Amino acid sequence: MESTLSKSPLHTLRCMRRTPFNRLFAGVYTTAIFALLYHHVLILLQSTTLVSFFISTSMLISDILLGFMWSTTQSFRMRPILRQQFPENLEKVIDRKDFPAMDIFICTADPYKEPPMTVVNTALSVMAYDYPPEKLSVYVSDDGGSEFTLFAFMEAAKFGKHWLPYCRNNNIVVRCPDAYFRSNYPRSSETQKIK
Repeated sequence: MESTLSKSPLHTLRCMRRTPFNRLFAGVYTTAIFALLYHHVLILLQSTTLVSFFISTSMLISDILLGFMWSTTQSFRMRPILRQQFPENLEKVIDRKDFPAMDIFICTADPYKEPPMTVVNTALSVMAYDYPPEKLSVYVSDDGGSEFTLFAFMEAAKFGKHWLPYCRNNNIVVRCPDAYFRSNYPRSSETQKIK
């Protein structure tokens, strides 16, 4: 198992070339922030009137807050990496019968804001995943209880009897029916029958 995993990785990552520049910039910027805070503290200590004291205090607090916000975003820039996934290697590592069960929830509420055809396309593309069908459960939650959505799913069930086997038999990558039929799909008698 270990040798199979090393020959066919599921993902790789590599550091980006700009990492040293990001760290240098962060160091210079941190020095500038501390210099600014030091300057605010000196002005605060030398303030002579109540107005200048409150203005200096508010500037110091705002710069501390902005410095904190900047520092919390730097973790993404200290070591930026590029990831690449290899889902085709999954079957080399684990048998399809050992795949975990997967539950997918699709929520919709308003048929006017979320057209039922969009929700149906989502459900059909999820059901056409290259995943063992017995391990895949798709749940649709219609919080609006629309009859229009129900009718669309009843029609989609009829269409799915043709679409899902077609996707599996022909290794269709774009599994959303709407996107597939809008693309330059191969014209055949089977696709014309499904369409």
